[in-house]
Amino acid sequence: MNGAYLDLIANAGKTATTHIALFGNGTEVTGGSPAYARKAVTWTGPTAGDGLIRPTADLTFDIPPGGVVDEWRGFTAITAGTDYGGKVLPEETYTGQGTYVLTAATSGINHDAA
Repeated sequence: MNGAYLDLIANAGKTATTHIALFGNGTEVTGGSPAYARKAVTWTGPTAGDGLIRPTADLTFDIPPGGVVDEWRGFTAITAGTDYGGKVLPEETYTGQGTYVLTAATSGINHDAA
C-alpha cells in the first residue's frame, strides 16, 4: 500500500487508541499506593506517508511491589474497552513500589506495507 493509505490507517488508530496499559505475564498490572492506572495518550504523526505514530510525551505509571512489566497495550478506554494489542517490552520486576516510564521516542505503532 502507498504512504497515503498508511497515514490514513495510522490516523484512524490515533483516534481509536486513547489509553495505554501495562501488562506483566499476560495480566494487566494492578494495585499499589499510589495505585497503577492506565494513562491517556495522544499521538504524533504520521508524517509524509511513513505510517508511524508515537505518544506525544513519555507516560509514567505507578507499579506495585511485586509487579512485573513486560508489555504495553493500547485501549479505547481508561477501564475495560477494546484491547488493540501492543508491543513486548524488556521484562522488569519490582521488589517495592516504583514507576515505569514508557518513553515516547522508543514507543509507537508502525503501520507499514509489510
